[in-house]
Amino acid sequence: MNIGQVTWTASSVVEHFIDIEEVVGSIPTPSTMCYLYVLQSLKNQTYYVGSTNDLKRRLDEHKSGQSNYTNKILPIKLVFKQKFSTLQLARKAELWLKRQKSKTLIVQIINDGKISKQF
Repeated sequence: MNIGQVTWTASSVVEHFIDIEEVVGSIPTPSTMCYLYVLQSLKNQTYYVGSTNDLKRRLDEHKSGQSNYTNKILPIKLVFKQKFSTLQLARKAELWLKRQKSKTLIVQIINDGKISKQF
């Protein structure tokens, strides 16, 4: 892979980007992994499933009422998160979970601490 004028191997990219705090181009680094997350309303116990490449920012947006759906069910808490290497994979997992339309499955995933399905 060429980044600027330097040629990197996959392992050297990981080694050199280990301390970088932001995404360089579209290359996710270990500190900027993408997430599928589940929020639970403390108001009515409903769940919200989402994905993001910046979990802290997205949670702040939800908690401050900037999300159209979650601002109706505040307060909320993060009950599950799972890392993915790309936002595309996190979004695939999000869409898959939403299409299941199963509160039982969401509870099972929260209890298991992971989504076992490969994306």
